[in-house]
Amino acid sequence: MKHQCKITVIKRHWYPEVAESFGYFVKGPCDFYHDGQEFIVDEDSYARMMDGKFCGEAWDCIKRYVFTALHGGTMISQNTYVACCNDGSRPVLFRIERIDLDEGDAS
Repeated sequence: MKHQCKITVIKRHWYPEVAESFGYFVKGPCDFYHDGQEFIVDEDSYARMMDGKFCGEAWDCIKRYVFTALHGGTMISQNTYVACCNDGSRPVLFRIERIDLDEGDAS
């Protein structure tokens, strides 16, 4: 069986009190994404996600879960996992879902 992975931006947060305490000059939630944004990843596009499609820091945080999904691995609720980037003052929450494809459906 082949697999794809759907990544959904659940929510972008901003914690101004944290940002201000560290002199962080960027204000507001991450502007690289928008809430509800979706990405479909397959084995071919996995290696190219950093080509302007995904923030490098966020990708580094979630790519292991995407890799697991693409290879049919089990996550916390069988096929879904929630992860976030490691920006402490502007974190982005992602839903990572394994999509199981019939052999005839794989592109």
